[in-house]
Amino acid sequence: MSLFSILGLGNGKLKEALRRGAVIIDIRTAGEFDRGKVHDSINIPVDRININLKRIVQMNRAVIICSNSDVENERVIEALKANGVKEIYNGGNWTKLWRMMRSL
Repeated sequence: MSLFSILGLGNGKLKEALRRGAVIIDIRTAGEFDRGKVHDSINIPVDRININLKRIVQMNRAVIICSNSDVENERVIEALKANGVKEIYNGGNWTKLWRMMRSL
């Protein structure tokens, strides 16, 4: 059992959010996203998050952030929380999330 699972932040929380219709936002560049992505995820590159804040808040759904960098994920999560997104998760590396989606 991982530390994230012990703290309630592991795959179980992500899977539950996905089952409830969470939106997956991939913050990698458009080129990286085009080379591989999680099915039904949307691409908002990290440098475009600020201009998309209103759009993301208005989704009124749980949000899962993924990329290739937990540091970038956490930075985006903090920005979204500061702007009113209530339910947000760090999905980690997009390939990990892609594998998890296949098991749902």
